[in-house]
Amino acid sequence: MNFKKYKFIFWSLGALAVIFIGYILYQMTQSSSINSMMTLLMLLLGLVLGGAIAFLASKKMTSSAPVITESSHTIAESMRKVFKVVSAEGHFNEIYNYEESTKLFNFIPSKKKALVIIEAKILVGYDFEKFQWEVDEVNRKVKLLNFPAPQILSTETDYKYYNIEEQFFNLFSKDDLAKIQQNGKRQVIEAAKKSHLPEVAAEQMRTLLTELLAGKNFILENAAAISESKNFIDYKPTITKES
Repeated sequence: MNFKKYKFIFWSLGALAVIFIGYILYQMTQSSSINSMMTLLMLLLGLVLGGAIAFLASKKMTSSAPVITESSHTIAESMRKVFKVVSAEGHFNEIYNYEESTKLFNFIPSKKKALVIIEAKILVGYDFEKFQWEVDEVNRKVKLLNFPAPQILSTETDYKYYNIEEQFFNLFSKDDLAKIQQNGKRQVIEAAKKSHLPEVAAEQMRTLLTELLAGKNFILENAAAISESKNFIDYKPTITKES
């Protein structure tokens, strides 16, 4: 409401200024030559054009907000029960440098490169479906027969591109960007495998199982089997189809 009031005041002052300038110029040209009349006409034309530009600019500034229409369709492909427990979480920052050199027409060198910062959160844990144990009800003991290695249960990645350099005949395509993201994510996973995440996950799982069994008055007989798997990590990437 206040904006409309001020807008009216500004336009009123502008109109008065145009009338005042026109009156002064008219008085000045009463005793002048034809050149003065041409000058007057040019000035008036400039004022008209300036007013038109100002009007169009104000219309642009006061235009209504754009109308955005969105739609989505979600289809659940499959669902099943799982018993997977996250026992460690890691955050990684990977600096991935991509550079590709080629020769156009087999003799003109061409190069494109990009620096990508990858921020990733990796969850490591265990799939209880892979556990095998033996329960001794008499002695109140649980013996682990097969204890799998910790596995990467989830990866969340965010890509930020810096210092992108490309040439007119050697531009980044969608396939190039997809390959950069895929290779960068693989580097993060390799870093996670070499980190302390498997060790942290194994220690957390050993504590969890020990406390759960203790609550039922059972003893975990060979807890060392959990620690022995800490040097390994299992990861099976999910295959996604590009649309």
